[in-house]
Amino acid sequence: MERPNTISGLQAKRAELIKLHENLVADAKKVMVDIDHLDATIRLFDPDADLSRRMKNRYAIKHRAHFGHSRRFVLNALRTSTAPMTSKAITYEWIKDRGLKPDEATRVILTKRIGACISGLRKDGHIEYAGMDGEYKTWRVKPDAPNGKHRSDV
Repeated sequence: MERPNTISGLQAKRAELIKLHENLVADAKKVMVDIDHLDATIRLFDPDADLSRRMKNRYAIKHRAHFGHSRRFVLNALRTSTAPMTSKAITYEWIKDRGLKPDEATRVILTKRIGACISGLRKDGHIEYAGMDGEYKTWRVKPDAPNGKHRSDV
């Protein structure tokens, strides 16, 4: 039994929800950038602000991301790249995507975070070593990477 009006109505609703989702993701990204900028401004005026909280987890507080976002970002960067990428190149993509200031402190923190993410993806069998680019290892998505869901629904 065909129902062309039902199908076209469902497809229109799906397109509407996809557009809404894209707008919400863009808004959430803007809010995260604003929060990162406020944190940086607070540290300008009071470098010791919230010191006890930062010392417990000094890398996770600054430029934080939602659970699984780093893994998805790294995989997407590697999938869309025409050549294997280094953790440094992926870090600069992250900085550009988040609208952050590419200073040395931010780069160091995020390179460590991206490096940890790469280690997890390699361990899970999603990416593989592809050689060296200067002092950095390069990475690519494995052609036979597992399709199953993992820790963050990659």
